[in-house]
Amino acid sequence: MSPSICTSSSRSRLSPPLRLFLATIGVLVLLGVETAPATALVEDVLFTARSDGQGYVIRVRTADTIKAYGMPRSAGEHTIEWVLYNTALHDNYRKGSAKGPVNRYSTTTRNGHLILRFELDPERSVDPKVYRDGASNDLLLNLAYRDGSVPVADAQQESSSGVVQQASTPSQPPNGASEAARERWKLDTVVIDPGHGGKDPGATANGLYEKDIVLDVAHKLGTYVENRLGVNVVYTRTDDRFIPLEERGHMANEAGAKLFISIHANASRARSAYGSSTYFLGPSKTDAAEKVMERENSVIKYEENTERYENYDEQALVRQTLTQSAYMRQSEQLASSIQTQFDERVHRKDRGVHQAGFYVLWSASMPSVLVELGFMTNPKEARYLNSDQGQTYLASAIFRAVRSYKKQYEKGIFAGE
Repeated sequence: MSPSICTSSSRSRLSPPLRLFLATIGVLVLLGVETAPATALVEDVLFTARSDGQGYVIRVRTADTIKAYGMPRSAGEHTIEWVLYNTALHDNYRKGSAKGPVNRYSTTTRNGHLILRFELDPERSVDPKVYRDGASNDLLLNLAYRDGSVPVADAQQESSSGVVQQASTPSQPPNGASEAARERWKLDTVVIDPGHGGKDPGATANGLYEKDIVLDVAHKLGTYVENRLGVNVVYTRTDDRFIPLEERGHMANEAGAKLFISIHANASRARSAYGSSTYFLGPSKTDAAEKVMERENSVIKYEENTERYENYDEQALVRQTLTQSAYMRQSEQLASSIQTQFDERVHRKDRGVHQAGFYVLWSASMPSVLVELGFMTNPKEARYLNSDQGQTYLASAIFRAVRSYKKQYEKGIFAGE
């Protein structure tokens, strides 16, 4: 028997439901979407305020990559629908609360595909855009406010340092999550990054190299964290070797770290400058923060492949800040705690908490900070930084901040039990 051929006349004899079904299959084939069992499982749907206050980011957290998805489309007045193909909910998924411009949301599974439906605040007009998180398998739905204004309920406040305060802490499992899910979120690994190394000496002054001082402090800090907290510590370097900035963050991702701490020492043309400061990722708000960032980022001149940083511009920084929005508040909390310990325990001059676009923080997909211990260019401070006592005090102060952070972080994880 010769195979049947579907001609225009034969198609006309098909029932409307069957024609619709075949048309749907054809569209899916054209889009490269397979009608196969779900291969990606959604673990969380998280809502986080953008760091610039101009919208919200919805993070769909998955263990595996969602290979195909549709663009958000209108599904009625003040409602958008988003289809994730060959995707389902993980057994440990627990629905959290909607926030920002989303009043409520729902998830349904249809023909092996996951459909997310968001009912929006009728008083808010948003522009939805989807993009992938370059540091994980997550998908991000950016809901930018079209009018550029910030609603009163979502308004963020700035601290005296000019740092934006985040409205939520979504990088923890929701109440009701399983024991296995909570175990995955425990603060069990910290990556400590001694800045510079090898052919990159860092700041050099008063006969000292930054790369040597920060390595000693990093080892002391790591010993405290391992011995007193029972937390696994991974170093980006344990000896005098050069590691590209971008790869340091990737090392933290591969280690499954819950914290990334990059340790540095500062420099200034003013030999009298002294004190400590701590940074987390974001656009610079002061000239001083901009100068520190430029000095630290300039070490890419030692790298063989500097082309990777060509797209690290201001717009990319805004996008990256959105990508890491789930971790921004925690990064600031750790940075503030470190500065408090420097001030109260070590009596260091507090030069504040700031944001800046440090390349070393771009690729770290977890709460991360960069610490400037003090000024190599100040003779008195240089002696302190090079002394065993000074390094012990500084490492102890950072450890105390990590210990406090861990306590609060895990208190939030297990609060729902």
